[in-house]
Amino acid sequence: MYTGITGDLLKRVYEHKQKIVEGFTKKYHVNKLVYYAVLNDPENAIAREKQIKAGSRKKKLQLIEGMNPGWKDLYDEIASL
Repeated sequence: MYTGITGDLLKRVYEHKQKIVEGFTKKYHVNKLVYYAVLNDPENAIAREKQIKAGSRKKKLQLIEGMNPGWKDLYDEIASL
């Protein structure tokens, strides 16, 4: 699982799917968007990212399954908004 923040979610997910950016997501073939949250304040977004990263795998799974129990790739859904 990968957790990160961005100002342009569509672009960032596209980059991961196309393996444009070197790093964790390219190395481990992470390219499916299964959870996201929209926060308007960058400081709050950074704090939330740190909170999620510090949580256990169990808590991360609960967070994802609370929003997306089937682990559906949400990229097409947000691309059509």
